[in-house]
Amino acid sequence: MGYYIRVEENVRIYVEDVNPGGKKTILFIHGWPANHKLFEYQFNQLPSMGFRCIGIDLRGFGKSDKPYTGYSYDRLADDVYSVVQVLKLENFTLVGHSVGGAISVRYMARHNNYGVSKLALLGAAAPSFTKRQNFPFGLTKEQVNVFISDTFKDRPKMLQGFGDLFFFKYVTAPFSDWFFQLGLEAAGYSTAAVLGSLRDESLFDDLGKIQVPTLILHGVHDKVCPFPLALAINRGIRNSKLVPMENSGHGLFWEEWEKLNTEIAEFIGWN
Repeated sequence: MGYYIRVEENVRIYVEDVNPGGKKTILFIHGWPANHKLFEYQFNQLPSMGFRCIGIDLRGFGKSDKPYTGYSYDRLADDVYSVVQVLKLENFTLVGHSVGGAISVRYMARHNNYGVSKLALLGAAAPSFTKRQNFPFGLTKEQVNVFISDTFKDRPKMLQGFGDLFFFKYVTAPFSDWFFQLGLEAAGYSTAAVLGSLRDESLFDDLGKIQVPTLILHGVHDKVCPFPLALAINRGIRNSKLVPMENSGHGLFWEEWEKLNTEIAEFIGWN
């Protein structure tokens, strides 16, 4: 079922709650520039294993309200915190893909791991999406600026080009169009604003504040968040396990959905 949760006076977040009676809860945070529908291939299977699967649309994306401001990691993490509080979630697993992984890391650090018993990071944009001094991995800030500029000039073309980078495996034309349409559901200004956060923010200090078992799943062919990011996350989080996804790019949630679903289920424990 779907419903809205108010996180600020004028901002409501859309929530998709599948199998509310499940014994164990997973809260999914999607990546840029999509929405909760990105996890279709998890929502197809994990509820049948007894899990409650909750997907939220970040502000500015999917069915959520689209304010002009509020796209910092702190604000997005606070939105997640509001959802957790309203739903009274406890002992849940937090799963974040790409920038959703970055927001999940910030949530853990900013809100002292509140309610989370386990964390799973999928192709996470952490500890930094862009290259920095002493961190030569990720995109350059100039590359991100081009994405931002193209968002304002021709967002459909930008989204199509990003889709070409996203997957390692062959993608059919209908599937490519499905992924493209997810991006179009966002507002253009929120699409650009989150890119600005990806470009400018970092999470080096946040990783050490994560106090729960963490599963890192990352495509070895990822062109958006290169695999060395996963190695850095693994070093930065004390109780973490890295599982390379050998046949995936950035779209591991689809490219190896069976393996990914099994890894998540076994990590949480489905009994």
